[in-house]
Amino acid sequence: MSLLRFKMVERAINNKAIDVNAPASQPSDYYGRKVFGRNAMRKYLNRQTYDALIDTMESGTPLTADIADSIAAGMRQWALDNGADHYTHWFQPLTGGTAEKHDSFSEPDGRGGVLEEFSGKLLVQQEPDASSFPNGGIRNTFEARGYSAWDPASPAFIVGTTLCIPTIFISYTGEALDYKMPLLRSLAAIDSAATAVCQYFDKSVSRVKTYLGWEQEYFLVDEGLWAVRSDLMLTGRTLMGHESAKNQQLEDHYFGAIPERVMAFMRDLEYESLMLGIPLKTRHNEVAPNQFELAPVYEEANLANDHNQLLMTIMDKVARRHNFRVLLHEKPFKGVNGSGKHCNWSIGTDTGINLIGPGRTPQENLQFIVFLVNVIAAVHRHNGLLKATIMSATNEHRLGANEAPPAIISTFLGTQLSTVLDKLERSKSEDAIRFDAKNVFKMSGVQHLPSIFLDNTDRNRTSPFAFTGNRFEFRAVGSSANCAEAVIVINSIVAEQLNRFKRDVDAKIESGMRKEKAIYEVLKRLIKESRAIHFDGNGYSEEWRLEAARRGLDCETSTPLIFDRYLDKTTIDMFRSVGVYTPVEVEARTEVKWETYTKKIQIEARVLGDIAMNNIIPIASKYEGILLDKAWKLKELGLSATTDIELIQRIQHHTAQIQSLTAEMIERRKVANRIDDQRAKAIAYHDTVAVYLDQIRHHIDKLEEIVDDQLWPLPKYRELLFLK
Repeated sequence: MSLLRFKMVERAINNKAIDVNAPASQPSDYYGRKVFGRNAMRKYLNRQTYDALIDTMESGTPLTADIADSIAAGMRQWALDNGADHYTHWFQPLTGGTAEKHDSFSEPDGRGGVLEEFSGKLLVQQEPDASSFPNGGIRNTFEARGYSAWDPASPAFIVGTTLCIPTIFISYTGEALDYKMPLLRSLAAIDSAATAVCQYFDKSVSRVKTYLGWEQEYFLVDEGLWAVRSDLMLTGRTLMGHESAKNQQLEDHYFGAIPERVMAFMRDLEYESLMLGIPLKTRHNEVAPNQFELAPVYEEANLANDHNQLLMTIMDKVARRHNFRVLLHEKPFKGVNGSGKHCNWSIGTDTGINLIGPGRTPQENLQFIVFLVNVIAAVHRHNGLLKATIMSATNEHRLGANEAPPAIISTFLGTQLSTVLDKLERSKSEDAIRFDAKNVFKMSGVQHLPSIFLDNTDRNRTSPFAFTGNRFEFRAVGSSANCAEAVIVINSIVAEQLNRFKRDVDAKIESGMRKEKAIYEVLKRLIKESRAIHFDGNGYSEEWRLEAARRGLDCETSTPLIFDRYLDKTTIDMFRSVGVYTPVEVEARTEVKWETYTKKIQIEARVLGDIAMNNIIPIASKYEGILLDKAWKLKELGLSATTDIELIQRIQHHTAQIQSLTAEMIERRKVANRIDDQRAKAIAYHDTVAVYLDQIRHHIDKLEEIVDDQLWPLPKYRELLFLK
């Protein structure tokens, strides 16, 4: 089938009528229906069991074996009543995705029949293979034992006919092999550190929780077109493709009317998500064609992260139902914006106070400034490590471009907060910290429009770590990433800094200084010490890159080298001090990062070489033959063939370059593959293999402009980027 005919069939299939206005029940009727949440717990658990489980969820009280059995019985009955026939421990290994092994509820009864059984032991613990997942050398291939253990703080849920039980994943020797375990440790660390500091201001505070609000960007492409682009299928991005004449330059897609097919997908996705208790709130077109965004309301960080991991799986399933494929790669298309996952982070007390938001009294404002300044100080001290959390083979295409935060970590505060901190640093007394009431902006000349209340800060889209009024927004996280990677480090570095702050304040108090004065003195020092990380200007500018280097901020751009920040002594000591990672765990995870980087570049190089030699070169040669035949006939007729000969020469040049560069890339890959050390291999792939990808692409994209459109073997950007 020719490409033209293929497209016609594809569009006929995908343009089937979908009634996006079909009546549906209200979300309140089905929200959380597939979640073993508190309503289900009340129905399926007795009072003693319910109270014990709630106590575990809220206070971390250990469960007894009897209570675990009772919970398992209730959970099993709920699952069976909702159509489940299997269960699985659902965990988050270092692959970046999720993992699950399904077991049936049915057990032989020894009399030729079966019984549906599910004990507390099966609920609490299972034994997946720990050697077949990335582990950084913690487990040998012949040492397979590992354990998954139930996380009661994150409710079980049903996907399809399987009960999914969120769990941690650890090795036989106790090291964390996942993202959830260290996330839980980091949540405990910041809870302890922040609660201790809150005691300066309010003795009734007994717990501090971390909150996360993520914003998920993604692309949609027609499944039929995706299926004939092996680069999209195998790497998640287009390794070649000339830019479309029209892409995002008119800025007409952003916040535009959502296409009908996409709206049908979004409604289906929202329904599935709300059934699973994922509180989706926002949907809209993003900047690039075929790019979209969704976001939920805030949740506690552990649950929010589970929900994001679950959502990415559900997105893929629902997209296929609508003849789409979801692209979560950070840069699937050249020449248009890539996709990120903004992580909005805040902490709050069990008394209802947001510690990353201005208060109503001078004391609340001082508490806010204490936490604000300590977060800034933590980001300054560990800015290189924070950057290492978001760097990857996929996200490196996006960071540093004029579409995403630069690969230099800085914080944006806004005019009012910057003024407050400047005044505090210069002050010689404990003046009350005040914030202006929200300014009112009245639109002149249009009387019927309402007044607009201006926030305390504007938004700076070029800042990787910006304060946005009542939270920090870490904008640099990649679309495909597990949010936990960044949140673990934010929690850990802030916990360490709060512990330092309390030690310093307590030392001054013990020396005879009043508490308020001690707090002010330490704050003033921290503001001065961390001034280098504060930048409210254009993070895209070359001037900022030079200024950041002058300030001593981490300006490294090589992904494998940025991973070194995990192994810095300050990092190792920090993680050890807050109890989040042991040195062995840090070293293992860094090994995994280098290995993953190498493998992703290796796959891209193999795919590009295959397409170049088996698709592009043959088609270009075929078109070259057509032109040669034409030129020969023109000469036979005594006509000029100069233009055709020039075109043939251009084709020969580009095909020769593709063949030569591909051969060189293969040789470089062979050399790199002989390196045993994972760090050295990753550096070799970055420095000597990845550099060929864009060079080969350049010549393929030039051929795309020359070769007959009817012969070109791959769907072009103009087809991929504009849904029909």
